[in-house]
Amino acid sequence: MEIKSFRQLVNKKPDLVRNLKEMEKVLCDKKWYKSAKNFNVYYVWRGVKWKGELRYDITIIPPKMLGKEFPKTKGHKHLDGFQELITVLEGEAFYFAQWGKENNIEKIEVVKAKSGDWVIVPPDCDHLTINPSKKELVMANWLSKKCKSDYSLFEKYQGAGYYYTKDGWIMNKNYQKIPKLKFKSPLKKKPKNLSFLLI
Repeated sequence: MEIKSFRQLVNKKPDLVRNLKEMEKVLCDKKWYKSAKNFNVYYVWRGVKWKGELRYDITIIPPKMLGKEFPKTKGHKHLDGFQELITVLEGEAFYFAQWGKENNIEKIEVVKAKSGDWVIVPPDCDHLTINPSKKELVMANWLSKKCKSDYSLFEKYQGAGYYYTKDGWIMNKNYQKIPKLKFKSPLKKKPKNLSFLLI
């Protein structure tokens, strides 16, 4: 674990609390949502430490199901080709990334990671994080403070190309073209040089 005392860093109130109502447009289980009470899906603390213009954030995703779907982040795309470096501090994660134009997806990659693993989010992809376990997921990321995010594609097509559910991976039928999932292994060590995160 990169920061053993990460819980000391998240003593303050989170900078972002994403609740269920804010997730409505990207959920798989619309029937469940109609009668579900609002609750907090995940929490983000931004800039808990810095390296120049690189910001270190911490995200916590509790293991509370979204109906039949496992908990996830809302998902977005980094503008201007920025990349991101993520590590799992506690729990497990699926890091999901897709490339394409509108509802035609050209490629999908999923990295399954556990505590101590590292993942690079490539440029120009729409991506999200899934907590596929019954334990809390705690992760951290390095990202340029100049990076801005666009949430519009997942909002338009009700989420990513696939949902991860109690029944496994399910295709999102709102897309016209969906390729097969390609699974990749995480990095076991942190890259020594983080300059690839800068533009």
